[in-house]
Amino acid sequence: MDSIFISEYMDRQPVLLTADMPINNAVDKLLKHNKLGAAVVDEHKHLIGFLSQQDCLSVMLKSSYHCDLTSTVSDCMRTDVLWVRPSDSILQLAEQMLGLKPKVYPVVDDGKVVGTINRTDVLRAMSLYLQQCYESQT
Repeated sequence: MDSIFISEYMDRQPVLLTADMPINNAVDKLLKHNKLGAAVVDEHKHLIGFLSQQDCLSVMLKSSYHCDLTSTVSDCMRTDVLWVRPSDSILQLAEQMLGLKPKVYPVVDDGKVVGTINRTDVLRAMSLYLQQCYESQT
């Protein structure tokens, strides 16, 4: 299982957000692409933060009371982002995901965001691996 790499199961076309993007535009992108969250990048695609649906929900709830939505992604994003490399092991990531860790991780290569991987992707990788184990034993 250590030989199954994140690069084999990651989303190579991630939704990327910018810090100056209005929060409503970010929410629209997340909803349009059915994503739980997205990496926030600078102009060189370097990771500077992460914005989850939960982060958006909090801001939009507060704004709904006053009918004003003036926040930007930088007002709401997390900057202490856990990320992985394409060459990292699916098994190690699965172990990390057992705790109260994010459901989505940016995948960073040479300092740039090149994809994302989520719990569904990890579960799919593990399921396929176990199916192959079972088939090779029969």
